Amino acid sequence: MTMRAPSFTPFKQSSPFTKTAKGAAEFLRSHDKMAALLPSITRMAALQKDCAAALPAMFTHCAVLQFEADQLVLSVPNAALAARLKQQCPKLQEQLLQRGWQVNAIRLKVQVSKMLVKSTASNQLVLPSQAVSAFEELSEALENSPRNQALKNALGSLMQHRRIAK
Repeated sequence: MTMRAPSFTPFKQSSPFTKTAKGAAEFLRSHDKMAALLPSITRMAALQKDCAAALPAMFTHCAVLQFEADQLVLSVPNAALAARLKQQCPKLQEQLLQRGWQVNAIRLKVQVSKMLVKSTASNQLVLPSQAVSAFEELSEALENSPRNQALKNALGSLMQHRRIAK
């Protein structure tokens, strides 16, 4: 009977501000129950990557939900994309077989995600005074012609807005 070296690596605390993939993997390895998930996570990430490589344009909004008993279940954000992806399933299955994945069936599951609510508070960009003075100089240097009028109006509006903001 051959003895194998243990694959468990204890967690080593580095910097509290380290938020890298390597740090996440170290964290998962440090807990017994979490370490058991790491091979599945790695496998699903590899499958997600291979699916995205097979259908790059369509797979940007899709995700691998499950892969058990040679059946692949994909999450699709809407029915329209599901219909288009369903047409591409034979191609996806063939590409995955070539990459070593034994996929006998592909199921699509429409999962509408929550819409992100735009915050009402917007970040105001502040122009440095040097930039504002450069715009003022540009506005004064432009000749009065129909071609330059739209730009002069925009620069005037910017200067007016800047004066109100102060």
